[in-house]
Amino acid sequence: MHPMLKPALRRAWRDLRSVQFGATSAHAVVVGPIDTTTGSLLGLLDGTRGMELLRAEARALGLRDEWLDELLGRLAEAGVLADASAGRPGRAGAVASPDDPLDPLRADLASLSVAHREPDGALRRVEARRAARVQVRGAGRVGAAIAAVLSASGVGRVDVLDSGSVRPWEVAPGGLPAEAVGDRRAAAAHRLVARSAPGGRPPRERRRRLPGEGGREPGLSLVVVAPRDGLAAYLPDPLPAEGWITTGTPHLYAGVLEATGVVGPLVLPGGTACARCAQEERTDRLPMWPRMLAQWRSGPPPEVPACDLGLATAVAGLAAAHALAFLDGASPASTGARWEVSLPLLEWRVERMRPHPACPCGAGRGREGEHASGVAAPHDTMAG
Repeated sequence: MHPMLKPALRRAWRDLRSVQFGATSAHAVVVGPIDTTTGSLLGLLDGTRGMELLRAEARALGLRDEWLDELLGRLAEAGVLADASAGRPGRAGAVASPDDPLDPLRADLASLSVAHREPDGALRRVEARRAARVQVRGAGRVGAAIAAVLSASGVGRVDVLDSGSVRPWEVAPGGLPAEAVGDRRAAAAHRLVARSAPGGRPPRERRRRLPGEGGREPGLSLVVVAPRDGLAAYLPDPLPAEGWITTGTPHLYAGVLEATGVVGPLVLPGGTACARCAQEERTDRLPMWPRMLAQWRSGPPPEVPACDLGLATAVAGLAAAHALAFLDGASPASTGARWEVSLPLLEWRVERMRPHPACPCGAGRGREGEHASGVAAPHDTMAG
C-alpha cells in the first residue's frame, strides 16, 4: 500500500489543531486534534512512499509504528485516505501515461474517491462498471446522450434499441451528430457509443437474439427507458415492463414530454413501485384516467416533439448520473421516485411513487425503502 490523502478533497486548517478535508458540506470531514508532528507526517502522505519507507520517516519524526498504523486507520475511516498503488503495480504515485486505459477516467476516479470512503473504492467501482451491461431504449436527444455518457463513464457494454432513421431535430451536442441524419438510429447510436468509450473502440458486432430467447439478455444490469416519444417515459406503459418485473431487471425511466422533463422512477422489481403501481394509484384517484391514457397512447405522437435542447441535455445528464450511481451500488434519489422539471422556470420537484397493494409486482406487499435526502454538515473525526 502507498497511502495518499485523497487529492480530490481540498484541505484547509480550521485552527492550529484540526484540518478539514473537503470544501462541500456533503463530503467534508474534520480531522483532529493534530499536533505539529502529525501535521508534518500528513505532508508525506502523497502516494510516493510504501509502508516501509513511511514507517522509517515516521520513526525519524519520533513516532512509533503502532501510532502510524492507528493514524492511517482513522484517516481511512474518515474517508480521506486512498491507496496510490491500487490498480497500478509498480507505478505508485506516478502520473498516468496517455495510453493508460484508466487515463480517460481519471476525473471519474477522483469523483468516485470523494463519493466513496474506502481507500480502493474508486477503482473497484470502475472495474464493476466495466463488467456492467446497460440497455438504453431510445436514441433521441435524451436516449442517445444517456448512452454516450454511460459509455464514456466506463460502462463495459451499452446497447441502444430504436427503429427508424435519424431526423434533423434529434441531433444534439453529446448525442447523435449532424452527419448521422438519415442513417438508421440504432446504427448511429451504436457508433456514438463506441466513439464515446474511454480511448474509443471499434463498434462491436451485434449479437442476434435466437428464436425462443427471452426478453432479458444475459448479464443485463439495467434498462434505461428513454423513448423519443416522452409519453412512454412520463406515463410509462406497464406492458413493456412485464418482462423486466418477471426477471427482476432494474429499469429507469427518463424523457421529455411537452417541455417537461422527467427522471425516474428507478424501479427495483418487487421492492419499489413499478409502472403498473403508478397507473393503478392514479386510477384510484381519477376514475377517468384509463380512458385518457387509452386516447393518449393510441393517438399519433407529434411529428416534432416539444423537446428543448437544454432541457433534454439536463434530463439526459441527470438520468445518466442516477444510472451510474445505481451501478456503483448506491440508491439514487430516483429509486421509487420521479423527478420532474418544466420550462420556463426549471424548478425540480419530486413525487414519491407508492407501491400499489393490488399490483402483481409484489412491491406493495413489502415495506418500501425510504430515501432520505439532505445536506449533512462536516462531521468530526479524531486522529492523533
